[in-house]
Amino acid sequence: MLNHTFKLKLDKVVSGLLVMLMALMVFNVTWQVLSRYVVQNPSSFTDELSRYMLIWLGMLGAAYVAGQNQHIAIDLLPNRLIGKSKMKLMILINVIVLFFAFSVMVMGGINLVYITFILGQKSATMQIPLAYIYTILPISGLLVIYYQVFQISNHYRLYNS
Repeated sequence: MLNHTFKLKLDKVVSGLLVMLMALMVFNVTWQVLSRYVVQNPSSFTDELSRYMLIWLGMLGAAYVAGQNQHIAIDLLPNRLIGKSKMKLMILINVIVLFFAFSVMVMGGINLVYITFILGQKSATMQIPLAYIYTILPISGLLVIYYQVFQISNHYRLYNS
């Protein structure tokens, strides 16, 4: 069984990062609007920065929501099942999500980061290497995997009790 205390600490770190990203994004977009309409001298980097912060916010948010088991789901079948059959279905769902996170988010994300790093692609305005921006994909994939393994271990523990 995985450590519940570690999961709570990880939840706190990820939620703190999400709050910080959202606050920075609000500040960035507010500055963008003020510089465009009040100062009449639009800031050149704020549009690109808000786009990249939205990517990070969405990916980290998806990982966090998966860890809280609050993601969007069609729950017709799980609501009709009870007992061990429901636990088996929940374990199967977690395994499918884990496989997706590993194959698409982690492996695909690592490949994307590697390719953009090798090609030396940089963002248009801020000249940040896009590999840095895309690192959130494998990071959030690893978070989703951890959360799914945690949930599988909890289902398995309940299944065998």
